[in-house]
Amino acid sequence: MSSVLEKSLAILELMVEHPRGMQVSSIAKTLDIPVSGVHRTLRELARLGYVRQERDQGDYTLTIRLAALGLGFLGRSGVTDIAQPILDRLAQISGELVRLSVLDERGLTWVAVAQGATVGLRYDPGREQGMQVHPASTAGGQALLATMRDDEILALVGKTGLALPDQANAPGGPATIAELMDAITETRKRGYSVAVNSYIDGMGAMACAIRAGGVADGRVLGCLSIAGPAVRVPLARMEELAPSLFEAAQDIGTAAPASHFFAGLAQDKDAP
Repeated sequence: MSSVLEKSLAILELMVEHPRGMQVSSIAKTLDIPVSGVHRTLRELARLGYVRQERDQGDYTLTIRLAALGLGFLGRSGVTDIAQPILDRLAQISGELVRLSVLDERGLTWVAVAQGATVGLRYDPGREQGMQVHPASTAGGQALLATMRDDEILALVGKTGLALPDQANAPGGPATIAELMDAITETRKRGYSVAVNSYIDGMGAMACAIRAGGVADGRVLGCLSIAGPAVRVPLARMEELAPSLFEAAQDIGTAAPASHFFAGLAQDKDAP
């Protein structure tokens, strides 16, 4: 890492994945940065109010300030204003977890959620809000890949891999590039992706792309997904939910001009 800013952002991004805190030595080992450099950066971030140390010589954790900045941005951008009622409606129809991910220069990021399951088994990964969506192993990621050219898919998966390091216990994900490309082909035919026991063992999910204007050739703005326990969201149930998923994605795409963020993304010439 070549700059202080790059190191600072890398530390913040890593700490987002560890809300209970991390030791300086663990951060240094994970990011391959000298302990002394990590310590100096954390002290400066603490001075600015972005991290705090639980006790002397203890773990560092993020404060709420970074989350508040993100929520403030989403609120002012209009993303949640236009999307949340639609997410709530789809969650009520499906009885499962509904999530919105939006596109940025690095891929998809989960930004909004609605929970439709009120009793019984629930899939409720609130800790993942604000995190990047893994392309190959998630329903949202595969829905995005299906909008890309094959060479673009291979380049992206070459960087991000077929699975995350902690997904060894999720047996349903694509084991080879050929399997992934077969899944992408099916996604393009159906109009929505399917991921069962792929991102998390025991979870079933489906997703489709959100396009500007709600039209088939509009620019990709993000993805909309439905996820729940695999026993409750089999393939037959996904087929039943597909029209409601498509309608919700179309509604968000149609309403997108009301959001400064979506409107800017729709005009981005580099977007898919």
